Parts: sequence; structure tokens; C-alpha cells
Amino acid sequence: MAASSRAQVLRLYRALLRESQRFSSYNYRMYAIRRIRDAFRENKNIKDSEKIEELVNKAKANLEIIHRQV
Repeated sequence: MAASSRAQVLRLYRALLRESQRFSSYNYRMYAIRRIRDAFRENKNIKDSEKIEELVNKAKANLEIIHRQV
């Protein structure tokens, strides 16, 4: 993975975790954090740039959803 792509993924990961911390309900907050961590760990060994781009776009959409719900 290129350095810029790696940095983009890390920024997205941190943004998702930060936004999830804003859920007022403990259960929603912990569920979101657990799902984010599990998804990133599950996909950490993917090398295909097209698949990485697809996953990044999906994560960005999920970030927008979390932002609206919070």
C-alpha cells in the first residue's frame, strides 16, 4: 500500500472512532467502536488497490451516517 493511501486509511480510522465517541448511548457507542475496529482488523492484509479504494469509500459513507446519527 502506498504511503499516502495508508495515511488516508489511518485518518479515516481515527475519524470514525472519534465520531463514534459522540454517541450518547453507551451501547451504541461501544457497538460502533467494536464494529469499526473489527472491520479494520479484518481488512488490514488486503493488498489490491481497487479493493482498498472500495473499502475506503464504504468507510467514508459510514462516517457520514455516524455523523448524521450523532
